[in-house]
Amino acid sequence: MNVWLMSAGVAAAAVAAVHVIAGHADPVRPLLDSALPAVPKRTLHVVWHWVSVDLVLAALTLIVLAAAEPVGTELVALLTAIHFAAYTVVFVVIAAILPGPWRLLRLPQWMLLAPIAALSLAGAA
Repeated sequence: MNVWLMSAGVAAAAVAAVHVIAGHADPVRPLLDSALPAVPKRTLHVVWHWVSVDLVLAALTLIVLAAAEPVGTELVALLTAIHFAAYTVVFVVIAAILPGPWRLLRLPQWMLLAPIAALSLAGAA
C-alpha cells in the first residue's frame, strides 16, 4: 500500500465532507436565498455540486491507487497532485486580490488543498 496516497485520499475525503457540510451552510444557502437572477444562481449551485463530485471522486481515486497500486498509479497520482495544486493556486490568487489585511485567511480552503497536492506528489514518486 502507498501510504502517501492513502494519506492524500483520506485528507481529500475529509475535505469533501467539509465542503459538502460547511459549504452548504455557508456559501450555498446564502447564494440560494439571494436576489440573484435564477439562471446565474442555479449555475453557481451546479458548480458547487460539480466541486462536491470532483472532490469525492478525487478522494476515491487516491484511495484506490493507494490500496491497489495498479499500472499507471504514478501518472494518475501526479495528475491528481497537479489537480489539487491548481485548486490551491486558484484560491491563493483570488484571496490575494481581496482587500484588507489577512486576505489569504479570508479564503482558507487553499490550506486544506495544498497538503493533498503535496501528499499526492510524494505518492507519485
